[in-house]
Amino acid sequence: MGIYLNPSNVGFKEILAGDIFVDKTMLISELNKFIEKGNKYICVSRPRRFGKTIATNIMCAYYSKGCDSREMFSKLKISKAKNYEQYLNKLNFIKIDVASEYQNARVKDEMLIDLQAKLLREFRAQFPKIKFPNNETLANCMMEVYSATGETFVIILDEYDCLVRNQFGTNLFADYLEFLNGLFKSDTLKPAIALAYLTGILPIVRDRVQSKLNNFREYTILDAYNLAEFVGFTEKEVKPLCKKYKVDFAQCKKEYDGYAQNGFEIYNPESVVMCMETKKFGNFWGKTSTYMVITDRLKHNYKGAKEDVVKMLSGEEVKVNITRYMNTMTDFHSKDDVFTYLIHLGYLAYNSKEGTCRIPNLEVRKEWNNAIEDMPEYSKTDDIIKASEELLEQTLLKNSDAVAKALDNTHIHVTSNRNFNNEDALAAAVYIAFVHALNYYNCFKELSTGKGFADLVYVPVVKSPEHPAIIIELKINESTGKALQQIQSRQYFDALDNYKGNLLFVAINYDKDTKKHVCEITEWEKHS
Repeated sequence: MGIYLNPSNVGFKEILAGDIFVDKTMLISELNKFIEKGNKYICVSRPRRFGKTIATNIMCAYYSKGCDSREMFSKLKISKAKNYEQYLNKLNFIKIDVASEYQNARVKDEMLIDLQAKLLREFRAQFPKIKFPNNETLANCMMEVYSATGETFVIILDEYDCLVRNQFGTNLFADYLEFLNGLFKSDTLKPAIALAYLTGILPIVRDRVQSKLNNFREYTILDAYNLAEFVGFTEKEVKPLCKKYKVDFAQCKKEYDGYAQNGFEIYNPESVVMCMETKKFGNFWGKTSTYMVITDRLKHNYKGAKEDVVKMLSGEEVKVNITRYMNTMTDFHSKDDVFTYLIHLGYLAYNSKEGTCRIPNLEVRKEWNNAIEDMPEYSKTDDIIKASEELLEQTLLKNSDAVAKALDNTHIHVTSNRNFNNEDALAAAVYIAFVHALNYYNCFKELSTGKGFADLVYVPVVKSPEHPAIIIELKINESTGKALQQIQSRQYFDALDNYKGNLLFVAINYDKDTKKHVCEITEWEKHS
């Protein structure tokens, strides 16, 4: 048993001992299908604190010959799988935490030399009959074992992209590429590898590194395929946790959901666990990093970026081309590159069906609000967002004049002069003006209703007298009376099947000539 080579199962043991455990062990069943196959090279990238390292601890406990984990797995899902016994503690296992190695290296440029020296010592201790030359590389050590015994290896590089993300010295980076090349592009070594598993935040770099690692199959936040459910929490896993810990599920979903993958709704696991333990809906994930990563990229102000950011802040989705980003920290040439980068980091969520991105949930929205607050070019947007709390309050008080005045102010600053008078501009102004409502409501745009489509419907996440459902109808050069009549005659309220209680009908008319808004608000009670 070593630290790197055939380590113990203590990491997974500690996870099992925690107060909250979500069984992700069926990951092993999927990975076993790759062992010693042509597709045995795998890269899994996800945002920070999404459970990537937990997955590697599960793998370590299962594959490593340095421990006996049968009892540990006996009551878990994997024990019922047909291929459970196949590789249980039967393979040589190597796990390297690249970030940890760098942080603890006494001389940074010599990190890989020191790492391979430590690995060499462990190989000599665990394979005393094999002669390993001094200064032998990891790749050659593995080859020596395979040549002498026929034994193969599962090798994991956790935080494999650490040197890329942090833009460390060119000498070390060049050495790292050579290290990767020696491990994963050698036809000679290939038979000795049962499974290669890289995990990190960013996908594999598509310029200098691509030629080194183009044999890896990638499972990213853009498309995780059959591994989607094993990193992050699914809705099926979060619901029973909310029930057990007496946490409102609807609010939990609004706070921490939003990363849809391969048919699964994926929640931020770090935040869900903290929410269960504290019984609070806090900004837990944001505390593990800084919103400055957003401002650092937005400050370049690529064409169209500001307009799209404002749309996303208002709850809309925007188109994004994910194919151009090179997965580096330096090659940013457009808003699409920036947005794709922020998707990989978890600050945006990707809709693969529509080719769009959005702010995934309330927790992340707070990070975006913090980011734009520090940017002078977004100062007016920040003012409108802050004013939206008062606007919602005035709407609930049925103060139609205050709502109209707020829209006069918002409309000017969120739309261009060219598009000022069209319906999309009016809708955009309303979306951003009511952005504070997203803290309490789910917003549905162009909602199919009884006899047509309601422009905007806000349904409270948690039913309360303080937050009635709101139906907003927009008109241009018509009248608020006609808008209210349309809401009732077309029975827009029929869409709220599960809602019973007070409703606010909000009619807004925009006059193109005066560039003024008129608002009228009435209250109505919906019965079952």
